[in-house]
Amino acid sequence: MFLSFVSCDRHDELLPCKPKVPLRGVDIIYIPVVVHVVHEGEPVGQGTNLSNERIFRQIEIVNEDFRKKEGTRGYNDHPDGGDAKIEFVLAKQTPDGELSDGINRINSKEMNVPQLGYNQNHFAQYAYWPPKEYINIWTTPLDESLSCFVLGSATGPFTDLPGTELLLIPQPGDAEGILINYTHFGESEIDCHARYGRTLTHELGHYFGLLHPWGAKDCDHNDYCNDTPAVNTEVYGQTTFIGCQNEPVMVENFMNWSDDEVMNIFTHEQIGRMHYVLSNQEGRNALMTSKALLNPH
Repeated sequence: MFLSFVSCDRHDELLPCKPKVPLRGVDIIYIPVVVHVVHEGEPVGQGTNLSNERIFRQIEIVNEDFRKKEGTRGYNDHPDGGDAKIEFVLAKQTPDGELSDGINRINSKEMNVPQLGYNQNHFAQYAYWPPKEYINIWTTPLDESLSCFVLGSATGPFTDLPGTELLLIPQPGDAEGILINYTHFGESEIDCHARYGRTLTHELGHYFGLLHPWGAKDCDHNDYCNDTPAVNTEVYGQTTFIGCQNEPVMVENFMNWSDDEVMNIFTHEQIGRMHYVLSNQEGRNALMTSKALLNPH
């Protein structure tokens, strides 16, 4: 399940698209996250109760990807590939001001919560920290038979950007955040195309307003980023193909459903869209000054 600077229509370039990085003169944008490990009672490091090391490595992976870090899977030398200048930090304090490592473990067997389906409202019943101070990420204890079929889901930000209606926008009272099937959180040896931690990279893109490159499957109005070659169908696997306007699709883009092995690029205009959201959407903007980035007093 995979389930905005400014974006442009491919024909009506009414708005500037080139992002200004860094945002508002800030060298690096730091964003706090909390990982709610919803497990089934196993000891730490076994089964659904993921180890600290695996969680730390997952955060390292998304930072490699968003920063286009040389010498990692997140690096590319494509002329349209950029460094988003966004880094994610495990929260340093809880909402109550207690010291935290950004990992919140919840034994689902000790709680009886109503079944609301595979969505943020369901998992928020286990734990939910203020979304203007933290990105809530839940690792979900799904049956292993769902590995490679159910990967993750993210709510998107409500903005005035074109294509926003294609995101999963929370309604009033709904929880927001990111769900990741525990088998796809961090690196693993599972026999699946999604085993190198790119599910979270992809879902963080949605959280900051990015669309799939195919958008609504319309060659003229898909993801509203001119530097992602237009395509009107889903993109899977590792092999590129010819999309709209006789251009090869960018199979390596993080916002496709491509194999983790080949994903390595956010384009300049995708970065611009994320920076627009950080500048203009109240909840996302507040994350940049969250107390969770600081040690408690």
